[in-house]
Amino acid sequence: MQAGGWFMMFLSVGTVVCLFSWCLYRVLTLAPQDAEEHLHGELDIDTHEKD
Repeated sequence: MQAGGWFMMFLSVGTVVCLFSWCLYRVLTLAPQDAEEHLHGELDIDTHEKD
């Protein structure tokens, strides 16, 4: 493989590894109280159907 091919391969693989690592970091370090604020059950949602 030529030098340009090696460069493109390392650049693309490095970009994917960095993005994957950043996503894992964000998911694993998310505070539990932040995630629970967005969760709603069926009884929490008021659709005003009985009004």
